[in-house]
Amino acid sequence: MEKHSFKDWLTVTRYWSFPVSTMPVLASFAYAFSKGMLPAGTRPYLIFILCLLGVVLLHSAGNVLSDWFDYRSGVDNENAFAVPNLVFHHYEPQEYLRFSIMLFAAGIVTGVVIALLSGPALWIIGGVGVLLTLLYSFFKYHALGDADIFIIFGVLPVLGTVYAVTGQMHWDALVLSLPIGIITVSVLHANNTFDTESDGAAGIKTFAMLIGGKASSVLYAVYMVIPFVSVAAAVIAGLLHPAALLCLVAAIPAWKNLRQALTYDKLGLNAMKGLDQASAKLQLLFSVLLSAGLFVSVLL
Repeated sequence: MEKHSFKDWLTVTRYWSFPVSTMPVLASFAYAFSKGMLPAGTRPYLIFILCLLGVVLLHSAGNVLSDWFDYRSGVDNENAFAVPNLVFHHYEPQEYLRFSIMLFAAGIVTGVVIALLSGPALWIIGGVGVLLTLLYSFFKYHALGDADIFIIFGVLPVLGTVYAVTGQMHWDALVLSLPIGIITVSVLHANNTFDTESDGAAGIKTFAMLIGGKASSVLYAVYMVIPFVSVAAAVIAGLLHPAALLCLVAAIPAWKNLRQALTYDKLGLNAMKGLDQASAKLQLLFSVLLSAGLFVSVLL
């Protein structure tokens, strides 16, 4: 087996996608901060850092396991592949599997520490998160991957982070789940739409395949609108401070993504090329601006 550097292993985790897991945690912490929910002292800040670490570890574990499943199932092969490492034997399958297990173990240990510092509800939230991450490939292959990802990266980190740093369940925090979760789903949806032909040849059925390429491109465009409309609606309804509208600045790259997706009639599946990474970058910008607005709101 080849000897791999730290940088090599970091690349295996698909670190460019980390905004989709870390930004929900940041925005949720900002929400709790803006609502005056944080207990006094440094404890909630320590837990926040642990939450960031935990989601990165579990996200990495899920990415590596997903690549292993894609190779074993034939989704990634010499004719069609998302990640060439296993296809061209830069890594052996057992290396990926071992690495994923190590990451899952580290993530679970981190989650246990957070649960011990916060409360019993986190055992349930964290347990569901781990289970859905383990089952992601199964759901993806049966057109349920988008729903799975929305729960993992839209619902659970919001509820989990706010509960962890406050010690109480705050269902009102779910106002963040739709805008943040939809952008995350758009990352997967763009990737699955672009891979429609190769996924079909491998015998799996993603949600993008179920509705077809044209409808998928239109749905992606809708995904670029929903986060901004939902935040604006939440502000009008009094659920979020008006400073949260700072995230509307991110509508500029979202509009660019939308326009690219709507070139499907002209370019076909190539219209979706690169939109997965573009959506991950959008998640970073959108969530940072949303969080900044929420942090600043306490001064207004």
